[in-house]
Amino acid sequence: MNVYITEETIEGAEDGPLAGRTVAVKDNISTENVRTTCGSAMLEDYVPPYDATVVSRLKEAGATIVGKTNMDEFGMGTTTETSAFGPTENPVAEGRVPGGSSGGSAAAVAAGEADLALGSDTGGSIRCPAAFCGVVGIKPTYGLVSRYGLVAYANSLEQIGPIGNTVEDAAALLDVISGPDERDSTTRDEGADSNYAAAADGDVDGLTVGIPTELVEGADEGVLDVFWDAIDDLESQGATTREVSLESVEYAVQAYYVIAMSEASSNLARFDGVRYGHSGGYDGNWNEVFGRAREEGFGPEVKRRVLLGTYALSAGYHDKYYKKAQDARALVEQDFDEAFAETDVLASPTMPVPPMELGESLSDPLKMYLADANTVPVNLANLPAISVPAGETDRLPVGLQLVGPAFEEETIVRAASALE
Repeated sequence: MNVYITEETIEGAEDGPLAGRTVAVKDNISTENVRTTCGSAMLEDYVPPYDATVVSRLKEAGATIVGKTNMDEFGMGTTTETSAFGPTENPVAEGRVPGGSSGGSAAAVAAGEADLALGSDTGGSIRCPAAFCGVVGIKPTYGLVSRYGLVAYANSLEQIGPIGNTVEDAAALLDVISGPDERDSTTRDEGADSNYAAAADGDVDGLTVGIPTELVEGADEGVLDVFWDAIDDLESQGATTREVSLESVEYAVQAYYVIAMSEASSNLARFDGVRYGHSGGYDGNWNEVFGRAREEGFGPEVKRRVLLGTYALSAGYHDKYYKKAQDARALVEQDFDEAFAETDVLASPTMPVPPMELGESLSDPLKMYLADANTVPVNLANLPAISVPAGETDRLPVGLQLVGPAFEEETIVRAASALE
């Protein structure tokens, strides 16, 4: 199944809220003296000299880290097939992808190889594999969880978050890893005193659930059947629903990929075989050494995104692409604000399709990008979201996504727990 890139046990404190629990960690999160590859040949032998803040907090909470999980290379993918170490198979759907880019983390939990896992979510990379593997995944509000020690892909979009078998388990892990960090200036004090696990009480009486038409239209018929059954379940427990519109999400996927690829082209510039990463070991001028190192170290999807991002930031095209993408991002944020003026949470299918067959998307990158249509708007608006199992279609898992206002993780945890 190829879940782990590195299997190495790291013991935590003898007591704490996670004592006796095993946790798998996505391989783009730094672990002191344990290899951290980002699923890339570029970092195949990289061993960080320090722990990410979230890893330090896991240790302090008594968790036992059981390994570093496979992922799409540098987080760039929706299927965990772009890893330099081979694909991960979905443990609950033979021959299917586990989702990505945190596919190894979701697969580890779904297969019972770890009680909990950490992933990172730049455009759906926790929620997608959670939905495809039939587990729970939380993408926190931007700034709730420290990104110190996370190998950067797109700084303004990504967040580390928890994966678990139940809403309460995932929320308990969020309790441990959340909170301000002096080493990450983007973290905030909001939510520091919250008890997310305690919020998983299933009480949705009086909750208003908005259903954005744009995030429902076009989804697979079987996925929609499961989604509407789940909405009926929420209504039977006292929630009310209403239709809302997020008109600007029509542009969200395009805006997201311009922004994410642009930030990636900047962040990955450090991996040149001189400062960091694989060295081709060639004689000759610096440009040749630089080019050979990146040619050998990066896979096709990473090269594609770096090239497109560099193009979007280049002279003469910055305003045409990157600036317009940022303008579209502002519109997405505005639409969410308006929707939350009349609702408590928003609900949609997490993914518009069930898990794809292995190899199905590799030859069609655009198809892979469009599969992120329901998840990327959340990252553009820096909001919290959770994917919770909602049922199956043709014996394939379907996830329901709940989105809340900024730092309202307790609300989405409460709503999600009502569906378990």
